[in-house]
Amino acid sequence: MSKEQRAKIDALLRQPRPAGIGSVAEIRAGFRALMAQMDVPTEIRTRATTLGDRPAVLVEPENAARAGTILYFHGGGFVFGSPETAMSLTANLVTRTGFRAYSLDYRLAPEHPFPAAIDDALSAYRALLDSGEHPSTIAFAGDSAGGGLTVTTCLAARDAGLPMPAALVAFSPGLDMTRTGESMDTKAATDPLFTRESLEHNGAMYLAGQDPHQPLLSPATLADLSGFPPMLLQAGTNEMILDDSTRLAARARAAGVDVILDITADLPHVFQSFTGMLDEADEALDRAAHFLGQRIG
Repeated sequence: MSKEQRAKIDALLRQPRPAGIGSVAEIRAGFRALMAQMDVPTEIRTRATTLGDRPAVLVEPENAARAGTILYFHGGGFVFGSPETAMSLTANLVTRTGFRAYSLDYRLAPEHPFPAAIDDALSAYRALLDSGEHPSTIAFAGDSAGGGLTVTTCLAARDAGLPMPAALVAFSPGLDMTRTGESMDTKAATDPLFTRESLEHNGAMYLAGQDPHQPLLSPATLADLSGFPPMLLQAGTNEMILDDSTRLAARARAAGVDVILDITADLPHVFQSFTGMLDEADEALDRAAHFLGQRIG
């Protein structure tokens, strides 16, 4: 564990930004610029494809892939982000596990509010099943809003009568649109990335007037997780939505679901993105890869 590395990442995320909250175009451009600084492994092959009725990027290891598929959902508050901005995470899971991954380009708010992202994710999962893949060879993974999608897509799949995937991996998942976790206040001073204002601003675009008090929007407090597959939730202590993970883990345990809650001290939201710059990022990805290797197939 390196205090110097953690301080460097914290300073990067606290760089001065324009006053106020920018336009959607400015938010998207700023996120692309931030994520373009992340390290992407070179031992992969990528190809544009479609999954369901949405574009996706197929990411494969440079050499022959193991039997198994990761369905990856990128982060970005349901408003920004893309398979490209999440490529560091997706590619690192691929190189560490040997499995291929599909990174889904689901529709974004405000143009396409709730439940468009869930509908797209469910359609992608259905497409994998319809292609002949067995659910035991498929895992969902995602970060931030995409981490939330791993859970809500499982809820939607169960409601649709589809089988559950083999496992879920969620990096700093967003799981509570009511924003009622204690960490929203207790971590406000230490979170270098978010404010309540920014979270609620983006959340309002996704909600588009919908009541956040429903399982597909706030699974950490409202979802019935019965029958869910094993899940790994990773988060850092320096993030306002930390309690999204802690409360979901408690609900999972109460429902008899195997869950690993993996929290690393003094690190920010989706710290796993900083592979190569932060020892804890590489270690967390190694743990996630080990978990997937044990569960898929």
